[in-house]
Amino acid sequence: MKVLLFGATGMVGQGVLRECLLDPEVELAVTVGRTPTGRQHLRLREIVHSNLEDFAPIAAELAGFDACFFCLGVSSAGMKEADYERVTYRIALTAAETLSRLNPDLTFIYVSGAGTDSSEHGRIMWARVKGRTENALLRLPLKAYMFRPGFIQPMDGIRSRTPAYRVLYGLFKPLMPLLRRTLPNLVLSTRDIGRAMLAVSRLGYSRHILETNDIRAVAGNPD
Repeated sequence: MKVLLFGATGMVGQGVLRECLLDPEVELAVTVGRTPTGRQHLRLREIVHSNLEDFAPIAAELAGFDACFFCLGVSSAGMKEADYERVTYRIALTAAETLSRLNPDLTFIYVSGAGTDSSEHGRIMWARVKGRTENALLRLPLKAYMFRPGFIQPMDGIRSRTPAYRVLYGLFKPLMPLLRRTLPNLVLSTRDIGRAMLAVSRLGYSRHILETNDIRAVAGNPD
């Protein structure tokens, strides 16, 4: 299986990349981003591309893939809706539209979020934009799945690039074993998400929107 990964330098993307490289069935993992990941592996190739709203210059390198894991995203804190939509909606749609033309049988998995607003008309800005993005992706001619994780536990030395999130994760770290036992449908790890993406890309899923409990179930036996 050949996998394309967007957002590999972010917290979720780092975890997904790790699981891809650990999986012997992934013969090639290719990352696309503005900056390199800093990782080296025999089955890893990186495409550094500055303009993520135009993939025409690298289109030849985006063909021949079985799955795309789209983990690219930013915090909506302090952002105007137009700016957040440009990063969240436009880049995801541009990537998916390009890949659907180049890879007709591609499975496209998008990292959304718990509480996403499928109606697109709710009061919470980020939820509206995520909902608009999900709906647009699901209309494209590809096998698209939306992952809606809630609280994500970074593992294996992975850290969020957002300072506020790093503080939050630090505060909750001692409580994570308890939270995972008592609130299993609210907490996922970066391992869970990566393993679930690989499983869905191989076997599909009965629904195209996966909430936290779906992701946990597909991941198998989370650590």
